[in-house]
This record gives sequence, C-alpha cells and structure tokens, in this order.
Amino acid sequence: MTTPQPVRVLLVDDHALFRSGIRALLQEYPDFEIVGETADGMEGVKRAKQLRPDVVLLDLNMPGVSGSDALRLMLQDSGDVHVLMLTVSEDADDLLDTLRAGAAGYLLKNIEADTLANAIRMAARGEPVISQPMMSKLLAVHNERSSTPAADTAALGKLTPRERDILVCVAKGLSNKHIARDLEVAESTVKIHVQSILKKLQLNSRVQAAVFAVEHGVARP
Repeated sequence: MTTPQPVRVLLVDDHALFRSGIRALLQEYPDFEIVGETADGMEGVKRAKQLRPDVVLLDLNMPGVSGSDALRLMLQDSGDVHVLMLTVSEDADDLLDTLRAGAAGYLLKNIEADTLANAIRMAARGEPVISQPMMSKLLAVHNERSSTPAADTAALGKLTPRERDILVCVAKGLSNKHIARDLEVAESTVKIHVQSILKKLQLNSRVQAAVFAVEHGVARP
C-alpha cells in the first residue's frame, strides 16, 4: 500500500519564536513536512515559487511587504498554492480582504494545535477554512452595513435550487463530505455541483464562493 505524501508547509511570520513553536508543533504530526520558513513577506513569495508547498501559513501584519500583499503575489506567481492566513487580527475587514484576494482560509493564532493541523489538511484538499467565530463576525458585518450590495440576481439566477443549497453550505465552511451527509447526496455529486457553482459565478475557489454568498445575502446570520 502506497504511503500518502505528507502535506508540504511553508511558514511565513516575522516572529522567530512563533515560527519555532509552529515548526515544533507540526513536526509532531507525521503527515506534515516543513519545507521552509522566513520572516519576510517578499522572501515568502520567492520561497513559495521555488519550493511549491501545498500550504503556506502566512502572517498578516509584517514589516515591509504585508501579509495581504504577499498573499496576492504568491497567488499570482504560484496559483496552485493554498495560503492560510494565521494572524492575531479579528478585524472583519482584514478577513474579507484576504478571502477576496484568494486566501484558502483565515485562522487566529490562539487556536488549538489539533485545530490548526486539521485546518492545514482541509486547505491542502482545497476546502475553505474559516473559524466559526470569524464567519459569524463576517455575517454580522454584512447584516450591519447598509451599503452591502443587493443580491446579484443575474448571477444567482444561473444557479439551480440544489446549487443554491450547496452554496449556503459552502458559506458555512462545510466540507463536501458534510454537505453530502446533510443533503443526502453522494460526495461526488457535491463536487460536481461546487465546480458548476464556481464556473457560473466566475469564481476561483470555495472561499471566494463563501464570501460571495455572504455579500449577496445568500447566507445570513
């Protein structure tokens, strides 16, 4: 039986002690391999291009090139990489900005070790990773801001009723497996529907689909 390849992880954070802690933590799990680390956002962009990691753990607030700018450059140079923002910022605007830019997820640095490990695995599989508190905050901000755009009826009108149901589930951060269980359909069917949703809405990732659902009132608090 072939042993699964470990998830290759790149660490980008300007705090050496924090990087050391994350490295030590992830080395306790046999399914992770730390392929590199750096304290500099621009160097992180270069390392991502050279090393082609599966997942990048990227700090948001760094001197020089910020995490959000580094994120955009990484996705521009290495479009197939999954970038998880790992930050102390609980600001909904930071969350929304990075998710719009294409981050695979947004995590706070005070999370538990197993939660981080599971988030990395999810990101490597292409699943969105947003903690429930941050998703609730995003939904609350949408509900409060009168300037939030009304539903894009033209785009949403392209979706079938089943696709709209799945889009709501995606906005909740549910995996394909959980969506399949909740809607009582095959997981392969969910995958097909998700790809159709992304194509119809002209989006690149499940995370962007989740943001679209929130901004256009498909998912509500």
